[in-house]
Amino acid sequence: MEATRFLVVIADDYGIGPETSRGILELAARKLVTGTVLLVNSPYAEDAVRAWRQSGSSLEIGWHPCLTLDSPCASPRRVPHLVGSDGKLLSLRHFLTRLFAHQICPRQIETELHAQYDRFLELVGHPPTLVNSHQHISLFPPIGSILRKVLRSRGAPLPYLRCVRESWPMLARIAGARKKRALLTLLGQMEARRQEHEGFPGNDWLAGITDPPWVSDPGFFARWLALIPGRVVELACHPGRRDPTLLGRDRTETEDMMVRRTDELRLLQQSNFLEICQRVGFHRVAPSELLARGTGRRAHAA
Repeated sequence: MEATRFLVVIADDYGIGPETSRGILELAARKLVTGTVLLVNSPYAEDAVRAWRQSGSSLEIGWHPCLTLDSPCASPRRVPHLVGSDGKLLSLRHFLTRLFAHQICPRQIETELHAQYDRFLELVGHPPTLVNSHQHISLFPPIGSILRKVLRSRGAPLPYLRCVRESWPMLARIAGARKKRALLTLLGQMEARRQEHEGFPGNDWLAGITDPPWVSDPGFFARWLALIPGRVVELACHPGRRDPTLLGRDRTETEDMMVRRTDELRLLQQSNFLEICQRVGFHRVAPSELLARGTGRRAHAA
């Protein structure tokens, strides 16, 4: 591990559906991803953890806090502002509408995040060394501060916490979803400063955020890795097999999004993915390796 640059490859949404989890485990068996994050409130989470154990994989599993999919881990009666009439968590659009209208009690967010943390401990058996939020929900105040409070309160070592931020030159040079990426970077810069101030380790810059059509390009990941600056870089990805369980359940999931998952699976399996990592000087590591080295501090915002 004498390389000067480190690449953390994180597959989001483990446990969201059986075929998504199967695709992630296939990548893990070939050492193509260095970590994943578990949606503990998914009805498929327990099966996903069982499949991970049975596979004998060394894949590092972290926590993927979620406020916009499936049922809450807390009783709906304890978090009424977070759920709809069906008792399920609100979609991202409806959640943000309530949040911006100050119709969500921060205490209820804290209650649900504590319940999800407890569920993670129950399923995995130890505190998470890696955390990032589903649909980047922790970028929207006050969720990030509540999440950090929950993590600090548990007495475990602080986990690797994703920094959702790109450098402005990267936004200009890499096409695809630029408005979305610029908004996330603006929010992410503010959140990154708070994370760093509180001592949370993480990445300097994030690669991989875009919209489905751009992922069909065979050079998608290679272009990101060839251009991105920073000593500690995270490549966020959403690979998986075609998973019909997501349709109608994950309310942002469409046929296009499912194609994106299969496209990302294919791109990560290409032989040139590892070649590109080596060519640009990246050493691929799991988040716990960075924590053990005391690596993973934030870069200054561009």
